[in-house]
Amino acid sequence: MKTDYQIAVLPGDGIGREVMTAADHILDATQARIGVKFHLNYLPAGAQHYLESGVALPDSTLTACDRADAILFGAMGLPHVRGADGTEIIPQLDLRFHFDLYAGVRPIRTFQGLHTPLASPKASEIDLVLVRESTEGLFYARGRGETRPDGVYDTMQITHKGTRRICEFAFKLAEQRALKRNRQARVTNVDKANVFASMALWRSIFEDVASKYPKVSADSAYVDAMALNLVMKPWTYDVLVTENMFGDILSDLIAALVGGMGMAPSADLGDKHGLFQPAHGTAPDIAGEGKANPTAMLLSTGMMLEWLGHRHADARLIDAAAMIDEAVEHVFASGQVRPFEFGGGHGTVEITRAVIAAMKAKG
Repeated sequence: MKTDYQIAVLPGDGIGREVMTAADHILDATQARIGVKFHLNYLPAGAQHYLESGVALPDSTLTACDRADAILFGAMGLPHVRGADGTEIIPQLDLRFHFDLYAGVRPIRTFQGLHTPLASPKASEIDLVLVRESTEGLFYARGRGETRPDGVYDTMQITHKGTRRICEFAFKLAEQRALKRNRQARVTNVDKANVFASMALWRSIFEDVASKYPKVSADSAYVDAMALNLVMKPWTYDVLVTENMFGDILSDLIAALVGGMGMAPSADLGDKHGLFQPAHGTAPDIAGEGKANPTAMLLSTGMMLEWLGHRHADARLIDAAAMIDEAVEHVFASGQVRPFEFGGGHGTVEITRAVIAAMKAKG
């Protein structure tokens, strides 16, 4: 069994650096309790690094990420830092394509003690995961747009291989969630098969994969209808699987349902590599003020430990992930802290300290 793990750390820009400090403290507290050493290798990348060096994602950083057991990512990009084509400098997309991190996993749930924007009491039951295909779809056009005299044309790519593997990932995830939660597994496909031939192909592959998982309930919805349903009855869903751009948009929507991006962890997974990050951006408007909610970063760190635990058959890491998760739940349910976006006055340091204290109190 491994005694230490190499973690590539990319803090990035804005509040990415602040919440990464929170993750550092959590990992330090965790390793002292479970007898595992985490070696954190801080690496340069991001919009600010691009301003200073002309390079957003150095080759040396990619090499270090490739050699690491996992990648822990803060947030990257600044609105005023753009490339020659007018788009933002966002190396996280380059990392997804470089390491073939095809499965974007965005879990969302409500936390006792924190209000939600939805009035229905059933909002307390929100517990779903959006699975986003992250290497194809409309994002495939990034850097490939065709400029013509009359405008720019971006092309969406949907392949048999890419669609099949993300659908299979979603069904396997639903089976795992059903075992943990003792409930019926369900996968809902989100597409626009009534308009695009590429989406019609996507749906046909989804239905074929679904036929191989008879114990998992499967259904489909058009993305516009899903946008409505996620506001009207999000508690009815379990696992959603969708194309890259649809997933990018819907992942922000579901985060809003539980209070905002500060509560939204994520993982970008491939067959060989795993990258874990809060789903929020760099929030330059509050950077340096200590107001950033570190919850998404802490939960993403827990997701990293669980992934590493399963990958290396290390029960200590799986238990540590559960410990972090339970500590986060406790500090909100007990009313110890309340993030600024929930009308409270507790920021990065206070929330992190409370979570670490809750971890220690568990013995």
